[in-house]
Order: sequence, then structure tokens, then C-alpha cells
Amino acid sequence: MIARRFLSMAALGWLLLSPSGPASAADNVPASVWNGADMRPVNGLPDGHYALDRLSDGTGVAAWYGAPTARYQHAILGDDIEAGSLHLAFQDGRHYDLFLPFDQVFEDRTPRIVDLDGDGEIEIVAIRSFQDAGGSVALYGIRDGELRELAATAPIGRTNRWLNIAGIADYAGRGSKQIAYVETPHIGGTLHVVNWKGKTLVPLASLRGFSNHKIGSRHQDLSADIAWAGKGPPELVVPSNNLRSLRIVGFSENSLEELDRINLPARVLKRAAPAKGQAPGCVRFRLENGDDATVCPPG
Repeated sequence: MIARRFLSMAALGWLLLSPSGPASAADNVPASVWNGADMRPVNGLPDGHYALDRLSDGTGVAAWYGAPTARYQHAILGDDIEAGSLHLAFQDGRHYDLFLPFDQVFEDRTPRIVDLDGDGEIEIVAIRSFQDAGGSVALYGIRDGELRELAATAPIGRTNRWLNIAGIADYAGRGSKQIAYVETPHIGGTLHVVNWKGKTLVPLASLRGFSNHKIGSRHQDLSADIAWAGKGPPELVVPSNNLRSLRIVGFSENSLEELDRINLPARVLKRAAPAKGQAPGCVRFRLENGDDATVCPPG
């Protein structure tokens, strides 16, 4: 309990001092980060990692969470330490920091760097939780030289209610990427797909009966994109709400529909690396019994 109190107070101090100009957390990105050799952020979450990407000109981009805090007592990802800040750094020396108000945390391990609308500028997709209202999907980007919130879904509505990102791709075939996520994956989860428009993440479609996380697990990667139909927009592979089957889901006109379901001998644990010689386009999952399940498009 002493350690938790100290961490929370330290994070609070960082949050209060940040407007008066402490050294940016993004100033200290080690050179080893840019080649992927060092993935644990200094002063970041104990279980957090850098997200890495490259601009079209080859410039490296890194994003990560910082200001660890115990102010949100949920522990859905294995401990009660969440993040109070988001950081973005470019290999050319640019860096940006964003600190959340005290009633919010990033209930997430690693942010996601994307170009959601295809304009060549990066955005960051994060899971943000409110003390009294639970989780929401939040989108951030650089505007007028600052890292700012661009859009967000409404929070779930109750404290300790969480969501997990399932994928980011053009599932609806609209020419820009959408965000897919499972709301309340531990209590009858619903898969939602939202599209960024202005200052809003607009709901496009939803379907019930999914889970892409187990309570207390650090694994958030229980879903995958797949070209199930062989052409057109990608589909999603997401576990059922008991994690004992894999559901293949795609858009049909303006709604989500299940295209197939694969029953499993044990619950899904996490995504697994492709097996040696695995056919292109297949995705692989590790099960709790140690087996692997590989899903490949038909034909």
C-alpha cells in the first residue's frame, strides 16, 4: 500500500507541475528505440511499450504512455497502475506531451499510431477511462504545434467499465480507416465500429457477443484483421464472449454480420507469431491449453 500511495502522489506532482515547464518526457528517447532494440519507455508504465512507426519520408515516430498512477483502482490489465500522460516523439527531434486531468487515465498499455483519414498526418488511438464514467476510445493528433484530443466516443457510463481495441482498418470500404473495439469484453461484450468525422467518432455498426480480453491479463491482442472474402475491405477475427470460438465478422451493406465461426478446444490466450511456412493471409492464436489455432481465408 505504501508503494501505491507514493506512486500516486508522484504522478499527481508530475501532473500539477507539467504546465510550468518540466523537461519533456519525449526529450529522452534513447537511440536504441528507433531500431526496435529498446521497447520499454523510461518513466513509462511498468508493462508499457513504445509504439513505433515511420512517416513516408522514413522519419521514425514513437508514442507511449507515462506518468504512472494508482488513482484509478480497476486493475483490469493485471495491476492498478495506469497512465496519466501520452507522449509523442519524432526521430528528427520534435516531441509532444499531453497530461490528463486527475479524473481520467489511459487504461491501456501501448498507444496505436495510425493515419486514420489518409491525409499523411498521424493520429494516435488510445483507451481513456473516466473515474465516474468508465472507458472511451480517444483520438489524438498534432494541431497548432500541440498534441490535442481530436475526437472520442462517449464513455461507457459507469466506473470500472472498460473497452478494448479490436482493430483499425477500412472495414466499411469508405476509403478511410475505422476503429473497431469491444465494449465491456468481460460482461457480454459488443463489437462496435466507428468512423472519424470532425470532432466525433461516429458509430457505424455493432454486433453483440464478443470478448478480446481476459480479466487481469496483459494481453490485449486477441483479435486480427483477415481477408476472408479474398477481395474488398478486410474482415475481423474476434473471439466469442466465452473465448471458446473465433468469430469472423465483416460488413454487409451498413451492418456487421458473422461470416463464419470456428470452435476451439480451449480459450483464446493471445495472438501468436506466424508459424514457419504459414500461408500468407492466415492469423494464428495461442490457446490456454498451449495449442495454437490458425485461421486462414477459405479457398
